Amino acid sequence: MARRITYKYNNQAKEINFAYDVYHDMYEAVAAEEGIDLKQYLAMEQQIAMTSKGSAAVRDFRAKEFTRFGFSDIYFVKDDPDTEQ
Repeated sequence: MARRITYKYNNQAKEINFAYDVYHDMYEAVAAEEGIDLKQYLAMEQQIAMTSKGSAAVRDFRAKEFTRFGFSDIYFVKDDPDTEQ
């Protein structure tokens, strides 16, 4: 099932398609859409995951870095089953 992601990049609202067979998560998808290279980010995220207890540190790092990249309000779009026919 295809999904959609809505996000803001530099205060401009956008919406894209998303599939797990193409991207690991929605953050990689929006970065790819905007042409942002995540090599250094992913290396740092991996180091934080290995050295921290729990996932709170990784989530905090992700939120701060994507805000620094210019992203905000990154969400999956929920389909309303009542409107589909």
